[in-house]
Amino acid sequence: MGIKQQKILIVEDEQSIQKLLEFTLQQANYKTVLANDGEEAVEKVLDEKPDLIILDLMLPKIDGLEVCRMLRKENIETPIIMLTAKGEEMDKIVGLEMGADDYMTKPFSPREVAARVRAVLRRTGERSHMQEKKLVAGQLTVYPERLEVYLDEKPLEFTPKEFELLVYFMRHPNRVFSRDQLLQAVWNYEFAGDSRIVDVHVSHLRDKIEENTRKPRYIKTMRGVGYKFGE
Repeated sequence: MGIKQQKILIVEDEQSIQKLLEFTLQQANYKTVLANDGEEAVEKVLDEKPDLIILDLMLPKIDGLEVCRMLRKENIETPIIMLTAKGEEMDKIVGLEMGADDYMTKPFSPREVAARVRAVLRRTGERSHMQEKKLVAGQLTVYPERLEVYLDEKPLEFTPKEFELLVYFMRHPNRVFSRDQLLQAVWNYEFAGDSRIVDVHVSHLRDKIEENTRKPRYIKTMRGVGYKFGE
């Protein structure tokens, strides 16, 4: 399988600029989604979940600044490059204060577009990676990169697969997984058809992190389905 294409939402009502951006980004191996006004932009962000948004400032229905404000108010942290024909410093400052990650003024070159998109995606990717250095649930804290687990600030010991299963659970809280899904995710079907290996590892995890294994706080059994991690 190849590397997954990153998806860019282009929000621009001028067709010539929209087509230029679409062609430039597709040539740079990005997948593109288009929106022609602010209302459509918000809908596409929710439906398509793009990796980055190129957002024109002057848009029909809802302008770019308001779209940016609405998304950030809803804690949608998708990186945004604000696009405008204006070169005034105040527009740039307002856009960045609203939560935009970068700013590009028309006219622009295709090379500049691709370079700025790459730079913003790289920065935000590094930021997300830094933020995930610690996973926390209740009194449980996990440092994936350091292979460390603490319960009430006391270190716990795990086998590699126990640790991998715990991290997978903590990265997907409140989601119900079947035993086969966990086999695929953690063991990569190394024990295909033998879901008992999941039950054994869940039992070991509970022995180490649960105060009462009969009434678990963290790893709950979903009868007839599988398991769910969450408080």
